[in-house]
Amino acid sequence: MRATVMYGAGNVRVETVPDARVVEPTDAVVAVTRAAICGSDLWPYKSMEPSENGRRMGHEFIGVLEDVGADVHTMKAGDLVISPFVWSDGTCVFCQEGLQPSCLHGGRYGDDGVDGGQGEAVRVPQADGTLVVLPVGRDDALMPSLLTLSDVMATGHHAALAANVGPGKTVAVVGTAPSACAP
Repeated sequence: MRATVMYGAGNVRVETVPDARVVEPTDAVVAVTRAAICGSDLWPYKSMEPSENGRRMGHEFIGVLEDVGADVHTMKAGDLVISPFVWSDGTCVFCQEGLQPSCLHGGRYGDDGVDGGQGEAVRVPQADGTLVVLPVGRDDALMPSLLTLSDVMATGHHAALAANVGPGKTVAVVGTAPSACAP
């Protein structure tokens, strides 16, 4: 399969890499139909130290489930799913408090041998705690808007909560992530 791999600052390549596959029984394989670029994808573009192995890029994606492990029970092959920017088990103390980025059993796409979202397919660990089945078809006109739910909208929501935004308050919003939708 083809995937985006970064080997250092400014050194990004689209390469043939091993196909995504179920490794653990809690995994799912998602064929990516839409992906976005986030500001956190751009940070290493300016500062990543050179690497011989490179790092898979991307963490914002929508796709169709190609395969699920034996312990995945909330979705099936053929479902259209969206992934948040990290994978998590959905059951640990942090996940139960809505803090999935701090999941005791989770991680980030592109790290520790996990595929990145800017590839043809992604192995998603902890699929039941991570992926959300979308109630629309693959070609629905809402796809570009739904893709923003993978990271951009959640980041904005978190920022609004952290800033105590509310009725009667004045807020300045500065957008910095490109979040360019790619079909």
